[in-house]
Formats: sequence, structure tokens, C-alpha cells
Amino acid sequence: MESGQRNDPEQHQVASTISRRALLGAAGGLGIGAAAWSLGQSRSGATAPTAASPEAATGVTREYFIAAEEFDWDYAPGGIDRMTGAPLATEPYAIPFTQPGDVTIGSVYRKAHYVAYTDDTFTTPVPIDPAWHHLGILGPLIRAEVGDRVLVHFRNQLWFPASIHPHGLAYDKANEGAYYPGAPGDTGDDLVPPGGSRDYHWGVPERSGPGPADPSSIMWMYHSHVNEVTDTNAGLIGPMIVTRRGEANADALPRDVDREFMILFSVMDENESPFLAQNIAKSGWNPLEFDRGNPEFFEGNLKHAINGYIFSTLPGLDMRTGERVRWYVAGIGNEVDLHTPHWHGQTLEWMGMRTDMTELLPMSMKVLDMRPDMPGIWLFHCHVNDHLESGMTALFTVSK
Repeated sequence: MESGQRNDPEQHQVASTISRRALLGAAGGLGIGAAAWSLGQSRSGATAPTAASPEAATGVTREYFIAAEEFDWDYAPGGIDRMTGAPLATEPYAIPFTQPGDVTIGSVYRKAHYVAYTDDTFTTPVPIDPAWHHLGILGPLIRAEVGDRVLVHFRNQLWFPASIHPHGLAYDKANEGAYYPGAPGDTGDDLVPPGGSRDYHWGVPERSGPGPADPSSIMWMYHSHVNEVTDTNAGLIGPMIVTRRGEANADALPRDVDREFMILFSVMDENESPFLAQNIAKSGWNPLEFDRGNPEFFEGNLKHAINGYIFSTLPGLDMRTGERVRWYVAGIGNEVDLHTPHWHGQTLEWMGMRTDMTELLPMSMKVLDMRPDMPGIWLFHCHVNDHLESGMTALFTVSK
């Protein structure tokens, strides 16, 4: 896996579209985060919220060191559809999305992701707990309890500008992480250039935590918001969990939960990725001459993914009967990203109601609780027919 900066022929094109596309992006707002937290001060960039502000912390400051890096990502590792047991190269409906061809790239793409490090040297990645290997393409998990403050030290090791914009937490304009130049009150410093660094200070007041009808913890998402469309399709998105005050352990985990799963349903559009020209070139084609409008090429670049995995290759959804299992589910994407996650063999509670499926729109987030009682290997998938056929499936295992 490689990381770091590079020179790319697309850089000028991406930079020239930032202002136009950023103005069209949503202006609202998660691996494993660093285990350490302290009352650290800003090293660069944004200023911290003042003690008199509504973001003022009454708990601890939870500190994270996160870099944006590029790497090669395989949407279908192993080449086997775990639901059917068949090689993906022999399944006609999977071939356009997983196999290199005359006008298809296959399953391996150059992408970007957020990576957690142990300190501000950004040399030692934080080991990923096996319980969170299912995060896949998602960035490091950020946790907090109501009353805390979150301090993120961000380094951009990509060849294009990036940022971190949080949903749900409290931030002022200097810590928004969303670039829309020329807007009244915009500080203009939310675009972190290649090789640049900055600190983000976010508060976790009551309004950022669980509401009266919520369970003990809820989810939010963070993502790059320089050019939101290309940034998120590149892979720059991650999860956050906020636990109600007084219901968390010292590490901010909710005390009434045994196991957590963070799930993102998304048709990741590689046609909108800033790495498109590079992915075309690595397939042996000339990016300047290749017909990007070819329908087969375009369709093959639509990856109907769960945490960046397709055709039941998502690992790590393992639990035992009787455990208190919390599922955090979210969606992101385009008008095709209308998802209906469905769990086979079990039921869940959401907002006081019993269900075995839920509905997601782009950038919607829900929390559902499960007490699994039926052992087995069960299907977990989007119930939209086209998405199901295109590989938006996974398996989860319930053991006795």
C-alpha cells in the first residue's frame, strides 16, 4: 500500500472545478481513532472554541491524528461471491463490476482514505481492532461523550486539496472544514492544500448527543468538503459515535452495548473520482483518448458497495446470540442512493418500533439495536432490486 503526494495530470482540472462544484455541495455535516486524549492546544490552523461558547467542554478533549492518503482498494477481495460460493469471474451479473475487460477496469481502483496515526509525527498508524475490520473504506472511528471536545490534527498527504467536515458536532466557521469561497463569513482556510496540515476543534454539547427517543449512542459522519462530490467518491468519509453523558465508559463506548457495527451503503461512482484518469491509465488505456462516455465503462465504475465491498466480500460482521448489538447505518451519494438495508433471520428496534429493514437517503443516519437469537450465516443487503443484483450484499454470522 502506497501513500503520499504525487504529481497528476488531473490536478489542474480538479482545482479549476472546486469553486463551481463546492457551491453545489451539501453545507451540513467515521478504522479506529487514536486511543489518547488530552487537553491539547491548537498546533496550527483553526482556533479553538472559547470557554464561553456553546461548544465549551465539561468533559475531556479526545485527540485524533488523521491523514488523508491514497492507496489501491479492492472492492471484491478474494474474487468469490460469499453468498453463492461462485467465482465472480463466472457470474455474468458480477463480471462488469469485478473483471478487467475491453472497457472495464475490474475491482481494484486507486482511491483515497483517512488513516489514524498515534501522534503528530504521522509515522505509526493506529492498529485496527479486529472488531472493526468491517469498516473497510471508511476512515478512523471518532468517539466522544456529551460534554467532551474533539481535537483532530489533520494532514493532507494527497495531491489534491482536502478537509474534514463533521456532521452534528458543534463548530464555528474556523472549524467547519467546508470550502465555499466568497460566502459571507467564510474564513477561506477550509481548503487544506497538498502537504498541508491544520487542527479542527469541535464541541460535543447536548444537541450533538442522543435525543430523548434515541438509544445511549448515536452516529454522525465526517467527510472532505472541498469538492464534496469527488472527495466522497474518492473515499474520504468516516464515522463518529457520540454517547449520552453518564452512559459511557472512560473510552466513550456506551456501557449497555456488547458489539457495534458501522455500515455505509453507497453506490460509489468511480466516474466522479479524482483518480479516474489514473485508473484508466493503469488499465493500459490513454486517458486523453479513452471514451469515458462508453455506457459499459460508465456502468462498470458504479460500485454498489457496503463499506466499499461488493458481492458479499465485507468481512467481520460476527456476533453471538444474546449479545446487545448496535448497528449504525448510513447512506451517501446520488439520486440512485435510495437504500433499504434488510437483515435476514433477526429483528431490530428503531425508535421504539420493531423491524428487520430500514430506509436510507443520501447522508441519512440511523441507529438500530439487535439481540440476535437465531444462529447461522445470514444475508444483509439492500432490498432495491438493481442494487441487490449489482452486488450490494453482505453476510453476518451469529454464533451460539
